[in-house]
Formats: sequence, C-alpha cells, structure tokens
Amino acid sequence: MVTLHVEKTIAAPPDKVFAWLADPVNLKSAPLIVTADWAKDSPPPGLGAVRTGFAIGLWFREKIVAYDPPHSYTYLIVGSVPAFDHEGGTLTFTPDSDGTRVDWASTYTHPVRGGGKAMEALSAKLLPWNFRAVLDGCAKALER
Repeated sequence: MVTLHVEKTIAAPPDKVFAWLADPVNLKSAPLIVTADWAKDSPPPGLGAVRTGFAIGLWFREKIVAYDPPHSYTYLIVGSVPAFDHEGGTLTFTPDSDGTRVDWASTYTHPVRGGGKAMEALSAKLLPWNFRAVLDGCAKALER
C-alpha cells in the first residue's frame, strides 16, 4: 500500500484555491498530464461528478465522493489503466495567515495485474512530483 501526502500554502483565499483545484482542466499543470476534464456523462461539478484524464502511461476516471467547498473534497479512482486499487484521495483547504494551506493525501495499491510492487515503487515517486506540480500551477495562477 502506498500513502502519499503533499502540502503547500498558496497565497490566495480558500474558495479560489478550492475552485481551481477542483476543476480537472487544471490538472494539466502537471508535467505528465496530457488531458483532463469532466467526463461527458458526468453530473455537474460537485458530489458525484466524474473526472477523466490521460497522462503519460496512465488513463484514469475518478468520482467525487465527498464535496464540502471550500473546505475539502475527496475523489476515488474508479477506473484506470494500469489498474489501481484506490482507497481515496482527499484535498483539505485550511485558511492560514499566508493564504490557504492545502493538504493532499492519497492511498492506493497496484494489484498484480496493474504492475504490482514494481508499479507502486514507480508511482510513489512520480505521483507526489505531479501533485506538487499541480499545487505549484495553482499558486502560479492565483498568486498574481
């Protein structure tokens, strides 16, 4: 099992940071993400909405399973290639004196059919780097 945790303080109010990070189009600020958007069959953004994305070496479909703007949201990867057994990812937004502290945590495993331990070792290095890139993209967009 892999548990990832990335934190960053962004000099912008929580509602702006939440809205930017909840929009899947902005995931493209990560170097490995080629495209990301709301799924064509998705309900409106919020609880139950579905996001899809394609990254170098990865396709994913995730569902928003908890949505409490501007405090937190949780997503669950419900389909992916390679296979991913995702326990969930949560972004928490906390106001602080410098803006908004974002905590991003995600827990998952790769089953044997999805590359097993070798894929876990690789993704445990690549995903935090991409999470940080998304947070850096948010900071760049909002800290103007």
